[in-house]
Amino acid sequence: MSKHWKPDRQGATLRPSRIRRDPVPVSRIRRSPPPVEKKIEPPSEEREIWGGVVGVLLICAAITAATVGVSAATIFRENPATAAQAAKFGQCYNAVGPNCVYDGDTIHFAGERIEIAGIEAPRIDGAGCSSERARGIEAAVRLADILNRGKVATAGEVREPDGSTRTKVEVGGFDVGVAMINAGVARDSGDGPGNWCA
Repeated sequence: MSKHWKPDRQGATLRPSRIRRDPVPVSRIRRSPPPVEKKIEPPSEEREIWGGVVGVLLICAAITAATVGVSAATIFRENPATAAQAAKFGQCYNAVGPNCVYDGDTIHFAGERIEIAGIEAPRIDGAGCSSERARGIEAAVRLADILNRGKVATAGEVREPDGSTRTKVEVGGFDVGVAMINAGVARDSGDGPGNWCA
């Protein structure tokens, strides 16, 4: 038969828990200050009115911008005849659109005034005589006809013999100034100012 084991000495004695024995007094517990209540004041009546007015104006501006953008895109996309008409050159005194002929050597192209390089044409405004004015009108009509034959493009600036800077204009890759000289309605700018009344 086996014997039960009995140790000679006793094990460690456990002391009572300090937490149970010495509880922390409530006065030593840190407490956060009570939250400060923020007073929420309703917005003033004047502020509400101005906020509403600004909101309505912003919405109206957005609707207007969207309407104009869609209208412009629709007009030119769906009506090629309108777009082609705007791209054509007429005489500036009755033209519709950003392109027009001012006189035999001056045009408005995409809304910008351009003096054509390499040529001198008779004046319409400030003509020296009725003959020059008539020749100036003929040159302007011929220039519009040439410009409406194809795609118009500018091809850089050129320094003229008199020191001024003018722009070279081409239609379908051909120089408009040369075409005007060949048509007999303008002179080469290198020839100097001529007397159109002679």
